[in-house]
Amino acid sequence: MTAPEDEAAAARRRDRRLAMARAFADNVPHNHALGIVIEAMGDATARFRLPYAAKLVGNPETGVLHGGAITALLDACAGAAVFAALPQLQPIATLDLRIDYLRPAEPGRDVWAEATCHHTSKNVAFVRALAFHADGEPPIATAAGTFMIATKLGNVAPRGGGA
Repeated sequence: MTAPEDEAAAARRRDRRLAMARAFADNVPHNHALGIVIEAMGDATARFRLPYAAKLVGNPETGVLHGGAITALLDACAGAAVFAALPQLQPIATLDLRIDYLRPAEPGRDVWAEATCHHTSKNVAFVRALAFHADGEPPIATAAGTFMIATKLGNVAPRGGGA
């Protein structure tokens, strides 16, 4: 195989992997219930949007979105970034997601999230993410997460020391 053919095959594999990651993230019922939209996915990155909706407001007096909706947005976006970083689609689970809320979301405005999976090991992926209203504006929240990358059941040691 020549170098251009290698590059073309790698690009097809990457595109197929990203399409599978997008399809998986797009078919999570919780994402649909919240109205989360996948705006972009790249190698180890994802960009999602949470449209403002009255049903997601945490304080009716202020119209500010509930922090749980923003948490779900960041978790979904970070998980998609992990999927986009993996060489093949496999199950993942959030192990830890630390979120620092820097300011409230503004009433009536969509919230965006961007996440980057900056490192993967055999069993764990590490992600950083931001929630914000628009590019260049101060963030609403920052997040750092770790995700378990599933392993085959045959690799798990039995519990209890034996039969």
